[in-house]
Amino acid sequence: MQHETQLRPYLTPSATIDSNHETIRRFAAERTQGALSAEEKTVRLFDAVRDGIRYDPYRIDLSVPGLRASGTLEKGRGWCVSKAVLLAAACRATDLPARLGFADVRNHLSTARMRAQMQTDVFYWHGYTSIYLGGRWIKATPAFNIELCERFDLKPLAFDGRNDAIYHPFDLQGHRHMEYLGYRGEFRDVPIDQIRETFRREYTLTNPGATPDFDDDVFRETVPRET
Repeated sequence: MQHETQLRPYLTPSATIDSNHETIRRFAAERTQGALSAEEKTVRLFDAVRDGIRYDPYRIDLSVPGLRASGTLEKGRGWCVSKAVLLAAACRATDLPARLGFADVRNHLSTARMRAQMQTDVFYWHGYTSIYLGGRWIKATPAFNIELCERFDLKPLAFDGRNDAIYHPFDLQGHRHMEYLGYRGEFRDVPIDQIRETFRREYTLTNPGATPDFDDDVFRETVPRET
């Protein structure tokens, strides 16, 4: 009973993780239909969020409406935090306990525009989803869709429902890709105020004018891998 009480907060809706929203419940039900185990359900949900929602770090909105799972699902785009929120919401809608985890990472998957804007390759508060499976919390990172990985010559991150899925330190050519600098903890919902404060302190952002297109920048700066 005590164990169930401890998990209950990670099964119920919260500010951005609106797992009771009709579109979230339908999305989760459709993707997990016929799945025979909790692990199979999470793998299906992970793949659906990873590849069905395009990664777009140019449209970061650190507000409850801007991070809400149902909104990300509707837009079909999101950044690491909003995609982690969507995966957590889909899990909770399927009665799978889920929460949000955050880490500071040195990320080499970026564009020239991002590097100029951020003036650093450190991504603070990189988001992932932590899912309770088999009696333990397992990390799953659904941020980078498979097409983006192919452009950057990265192996798409797979999740098997049993082991942590965090990014590899090197790409397929042996170049540095992702370095985890430190974990900030796991939360029931997005600690928006803490993230805002860190971004204000660590990033020197300039006004880019009209909102650019991340996919266009990636296309210009990368060469697709030959098959």
